Amino acid sequence: MAKKQSAGILLYRLRTGTIEALLVHPGGPFWARKDDGAWSIPKGEYEQGTDALEAAKREFHEETGCEVNGETVPLMPVRQPGGKIISVWAVDGDLDPTSIRSTTFRIEWPPRTGKLREFPEVDRAEWFDLCTAYQKILPGQRPFLAQLEQMVQKRID
Repeated sequence: MAKKQSAGILLYRLRTGTIEALLVHPGGPFWARKDDGAWSIPKGEYEQGTDALEAAKREFHEETGCEVNGETVPLMPVRQPGGKIISVWAVDGDLDPTSIRSTTFRIEWPPRTGKLREFPEVDRAEWFDLCTAYQKILPGQRPFLAQLEQMVQKRID
C-alpha cells in the first residue's frame, strides 16, 4: 500500500521585520469550535506519480481560490504522527484573507440523519506572526514554521 502524501504552500510575508504566515482553518462541523492547534498550511493529498509542487499549487487554489505567484522554496518534508508525508514550499506573497473562496465537501450532518450538508474545506484564513502561528497550527506542522523562520533569517542576514 502506498504511503499517503500531502503537498502544500506556506505563504509568508514580512511586516516591519516580523514574519507572518498564512494559515487556514478547516471547515465543517468537527472543526467549528476548535482554534488553537487546529489551523493548517493550505495543503492536500496527491497520488503517487503526481508532481508534488503542482499538487501543492492546486490544493492552495482549491482551499483559498487564489493562485500562487512567486518563487517557491522547498522545505524539508515532514512525517506526520499517522505516517503521512507532507511536502511544503514557502512562497513570499500576500493576499487578503477575507477574499478566500474554498471548494466544498458533503457529509451526512447531523450524523445518522440521512441529511447531506455541504461545507467549505476551509472556512477562514488569517495571517499570524510566527509566535501565534505556533499556537494555532496543527502540532505535526510546526516543523514547517521553524524551517520558514530559519530560511527567512538567512535571507535577511
